[in-house]
Amino acid sequence: MMVVGMIPARYAATRLPGKVLADICGKPMLRHVYERAARAATLSEVIIATDDERIAEAAAGFGARVEMTSPEHKSGTDRLAEVAQRLDCDVAVNIQGDEPLIDPRIIDRAVQPLLDDASVCMATLATRATAHEWAAASVVKVVCDARGDALYFSRRQIPYFRLDDPAQEAALAGDLVHPVSGCRPLKHIGLYVYRRETLLWYADLPRGVLEATESLEQLRVLENGCPIRVVEVDYSPVGVDTPEDLETVRRLVEAQL
Repeated sequence: MMVVGMIPARYAATRLPGKVLADICGKPMLRHVYERAARAATLSEVIIATDDERIAEAAAGFGARVEMTSPEHKSGTDRLAEVAQRLDCDVAVNIQGDEPLIDPRIIDRAVQPLLDDASVCMATLATRATAHEWAAASVVKVVCDARGDALYFSRRQIPYFRLDDPAQEAALAGDLVHPVSGCRPLKHIGLYVYRRETLLWYADLPRGVLEATESLEQLRVLENGCPIRVVEVDYSPVGVDTPEDLETVRRLVEAQL
C-alpha cells in the first residue's frame, strides 16, 4: 500500500508569519518536521505542499519533494487534496508543518488502522487531556464510541462531568477522571490519515453547520456520515504558534543535540 505523508506549508501564518522557515538550531522548522516524518516506518514518501516559492526553495535545498499548489486554498486539507488528485497513492497523511518535535511513531500509530481494516477510511489521534486543557477553548476535545470512532469534536468541555459532591470537583485538578464512570477526557491531536478517495470526497464537500459553528473542519466529515477512527496515544505535541512557542522549541531541540 502506498502511504504518502504530506506537509501543507504556507508562509502567511497569522500570528507568526514565515514560521515554517524559522531557524531552529541551524535548520528551518520545516526541515525538522520533514526529517522526523521521513522516519515513520509506514510512509513511502514525504511531500511538502506549498504555494510559496520561498518555502519551495528551502525545501528543495534539503532534498524534499515539493508540490506547488494554488494560493487560493483556505485550508491544509484543500492543499493536500489538490496534490492527491495528481498523485498515485492509497493513503495520505496530513502532517502539521509547525510541530518540529513530532514523533514518527505516532504517525505510524495513526496510519495503522487503515492498514489493518479496509473499512476504516479516516483516522486521527488523541491523548488524555489535563484539567487545564479540558477547560481551554483553544484545545479541541473529542469523545468516541465503543469502537473508537469519533462521536464529536468540540472546543467546549466534553463529556460534561456531572458531580454530586463539590469535593469531587476540587479533586479533578489533580487527576482528571470522573469518580463514578472512570471517564478520562481526550484532547484531539491534529494529525489526519485519509484514504485517497476519502480525502478527495471530503475536500469537495460544502462547509457544514457544525463546522461553521465550532470552526472545526473535521466536523464536516462527521456531519456527512463518515466515521473517523481515533487512536489514543501517550504523546502531546509541541506546536509553534507564537514567538514564545518558538523559543521553547529551540530550547527543547538544543537539549536533544
